[in-house]
Amino acid sequence: MTSWQDPEAVRFMLDDCDTWAVVGLSGDPSRTAYQIAQLLQDRGKRIVPVHPSAETVLGEQGYASLADVPFPIDVVDVFRRSEAAGEFADQAVAVGAKAVWFQLGVVDEAAFERTTAAGVPMVMDTCPAIEWRRY
Repeated sequence: MTSWQDPEAVRFMLDDCDTWAVVGLSGDPSRTAYQIAQLLQDRGKRIVPVHPSAETVLGEQGYASLADVPFPIDVVDVFRRSEAAGEFADQAVAVGAKAVWFQLGVVDEAAFERTTAAGVPMVMDTCPAIEWRRY
């Protein structure tokens, strides 16, 4: 386990955070982002699709960007390649999100340093489905 999978940060997000903006979520049920968003809903979380097409997904209105979301976000859950993910961590800090989660295989150490230095907990390279099974 690395410093970017701090058990307390994971616990905080899974237990104490209710509104999850899912960056990269589209209406394609074969995509991992869709399946994880559905799992989050099943666990009682409100999901907020963030995708340039701003489509409604799983019954929730989508937004083209994090800045367009008109209510507070607890966790920004990023389903983007590592080289594109860091900008969403920066945007999460800018909109006042309480935490940032980079999905399995997504690692940007510089973004982790910037985000945690701003006082925002962050985890990388793991998935809520994996972490809930560890409970």
